[in-house]
Amino acid sequence: MTGRLAQRHVLITGAGGGIGLAIAAACLAEGARCTLADLGPAPSEGVEQLRRQHPEALAYVETDVTQAPSVGGMLYAARAAHGPVHTLVNNAAIFDMAPLLQSDEASFDRLFSVNVKGMFFVMQRVLQHMIDEGVTGGSVINMASQAGRRGEALVSHYCATKAAVISYTQSAALAMAPHGIRVNAISPGVVDTPMWSHVDSLFAKYQNLRPGEKKRQVGLEVPLGRMGAPDDIAGAAVFLASDEARYITAQTLNVDGGNVMN
Repeated sequence: MTGRLAQRHVLITGAGGGIGLAIAAACLAEGARCTLADLGPAPSEGVEQLRRQHPEALAYVETDVTQAPSVGGMLYAARAAHGPVHTLVNNAAIFDMAPLLQSDEASFDRLFSVNVKGMFFVMQRVLQHMIDEGVTGGSVINMASQAGRRGEALVSHYCATKAAVISYTQSAALAMAPHGIRVNAISPGVVDTPMWSHVDSLFAKYQNLRPGEKKRQVGLEVPLGRMGAPDDIAGAAVFLASDEARYITAQTLNVDGGNVMN
């Protein structure tokens, strides 16, 4: 590692496991101080392991991104732990699916509350913080998805939420450019995280598949021949947070093994 994020404070939501935890590990390895936020009142075992490795550089805060007071408390705790935030990794999200004609209002509300409302207002609050603190070279990385690049018959609400992430990323980047703050997104493809057990079970239910079959299929369909790993996404996040990406804003970077071509 080269210390590309030395002297930077990175705030990561949805950091208890999977992609968020992998990004945290990569940022810490590159010299960043990190505040990790997730729903649990206590940090996950993965977060605890990282904290043992980086006791002075990692803080954890319980956060519900759908609740404004919780988001405010997260930012207050982050600043108290490590000073002004230089990079936000806006990663918290949930997944659900159902046939279009069976999709209900409750699922719609849950998905949009976390994936769109939570994403936007966390971004808004942190951007205002960066401006108020005079942060130079600030960056926001929103987590989109290949699902935001196209519709899917069983995944209409989730696809729509991730399309909204891409759109908000572009608008925020233009609004923040005069302040020298970059806003980009990452669009992962199929990534082998614990959430995929839930995703696979839903596909098994609605497509009459054996458990594990959908996961096997999607890995084989990736041009590079496998599902992604959380570390594959972490490398892209470190790049976008670093000075190497100082002339990149308003972009959504596909990290998907070739599933989607711009």
